[in-house]
Amino acid sequence: MFRRVLIALNPEPFQRCFHTWISGLAEAARKSTGVGRTILSVDGKTARRSHDQAKGLKALHAVSVWAGDYGLTLAQTACTEKSNETTAIPEALKLVNCKGAIITIDAMGCQKAIASQIVEQGGDYVLALNGNHEKLHHAVKEYVDAQLDDDFKSIPARRHMTEETGYGPEERRIYVQMPLPKEIVSPHEWTGLKTIGVAMLTTVKNGKTTSDVRYFISSLTMGVKEFARSVRGHWAIENSCHWILDMVFREDESRIRQEWIRESFAWLNKFTLSLLKQHPTKQSIAMKRRRCAWNEEFLWEVLTNSIA
Repeated sequence: MFRRVLIALNPEPFQRCFHTWISGLAEAARKSTGVGRTILSVDGKTARRSHDQAKGLKALHAVSVWAGDYGLTLAQTACTEKSNETTAIPEALKLVNCKGAIITIDAMGCQKAIASQIVEQGGDYVLALNGNHEKLHHAVKEYVDAQLDDDFKSIPARRHMTEETGYGPEERRIYVQMPLPKEIVSPHEWTGLKTIGVAMLTTVKNGKTTSDVRYFISSLTMGVKEFARSVRGHWAIENSCHWILDMVFREDESRIRQEWIRESFAWLNKFTLSLLKQHPTKQSIAMKRRRCAWNEEFLWEVLTNSIA
């Protein structure tokens, strides 16, 4: 019965039906958490076993917008067979309220049109740089490396450092934010572009030290702690959303291959995860799922976002 219903449902209007509900949850979560500017992380995920080689159907790859501060998926857009994330990201952003939010996207979404859309929708962006904009990436890297010679003393840079120690690896993160240098790129080329930044991660595990350096462009004004929160917050979509979908919901093992069903089911998984994260008990997501099956009262609490 469920299969017949899902086959008949067009994923786009089906998902739109939930957006008002999700938006209401987001507003309630914002008020309860007291978070200032919301960070919306945009990233894609592939359901790896949803392909059908015999029919020429590739695995489903969908772009999601994740509000990590609240644990909510606000939108999902599937990449079509002949497109990629650069075409799906603008469609996903159209489905959410970006006003006042900080939108973080990895290098795939570092596009002038996407930056312009975010600003037009009232948000700010923090975009990772990589080989997709090789010239700009190289220019930013060279500029930052040049400033390292005098430890950024010759420019109005701001620095923020965090350290994490415990049972896992020791991690030190250094964030440096600086105004956009005129010699790198004209601000007219990128709508709203004001600052550039670098995030340097040093990890010590089992006596072995590794390091990673990433570069960013942003429409944020100077405020290194906000920049650092945005960069770190982006990984919430990997750790708090995609990882749970794979390990708890076993999404990567799903063999659903009907095109409409797999997209609708992917959205249902994200929607269910969002509801479970809103429930205030400290149990794991896996245990909350089990309790929903065992206890109708608990299921009602999750569905209505209330405590009996």
